[in-house]
Amino acid sequence: QVQLVESGGGLVPAGGSLRLSCTVSGRTFSSYAVGWFRQAPGNEREFVAAINRGGSYTGYADSVKGRFTISRDNAKNTVTLQMNSLKPEDTAVYYCAAQARVSYSRLANDYNAWGQGTRVTVSS
Repeated sequence: QVQLVESGGGLVPAGGSLRLSCTVSGRTFSSYAVGWFRQAPGNEREFVAAINRGGSYTGYADSVKGRFTISRDNAKNTVTLQMNSLKPEDTAVYYCAAQARVSYSRLANDYNAWGQGTRVTVSS
């Protein structure tokens, strides 16, 4: 089982950018697909972005498409979420998750390893 640690959250004005990182422990990182999810107060956890094991395929929620970019560096066991043109509605706790069952997934239930989350607050 891998362990995940997110970093990079914070307070940013609308229109600004943040870069979230997810560091994954374990020597088999390249066997895991990784996703980012977020949960705003009073809301359910929702899909944000995902990347397959090799980094060749990515997917995004419609609400972030064109503004967020997910990438991975298998040599450094890291996944990055670059967030540009942030909006107040992007305010949430962002979670990184990993799973080795399927090569790519947008479904939270497919993921069996989760980080503790990092808070992102976008001021209007």
